[in-house]
Amino acid sequence: MTDTTGRRWSGWAVFAGVLLLIAGILDLVFGLVAVIGPNDAYLLSDAGTLFRIDVAGWGWWHIISGTLLVLTAFAVFAGATWARVVAIILVGLNALGQLSLLSVQPWLSLAILAVDILVIYALTVHGPEFEDAD
Repeated sequence: MTDTTGRRWSGWAVFAGVLLLIAGILDLVFGLVAVIGPNDAYLLSDAGTLFRIDVAGWGWWHIISGTLLVLTAFAVFAGATWARVVAIILVGLNALGQLSLLSVQPWLSLAILAVDILVIYALTVHGPEFEDAD
């Protein structure tokens, strides 16, 4: 009999790596748009409190996180065990960042959030297969 566990994991690893790459590139584009665009600040008020959000600061955060996501995607393609853990942490942080920017760029944030959820699913559900493939 042939053991197909490694093959199934490699399919999920490629899937997660591609989605990580897409999320990282979208994050990079999102960050570049925020940094290159007009240097306006968004003012939000909630129950008498005024918040000032610097869009360029958030842009730099997304450039850094997008770069880390792209580098982690290549490590997942290479099959590194640490990359799976790092990818889950980075994607979780990226999802939280996208939730905070939902009011500024709703459609792009929702698209990246959906990709983040799929990456977390691919890397967590098929973890035992990853260990068997090694």
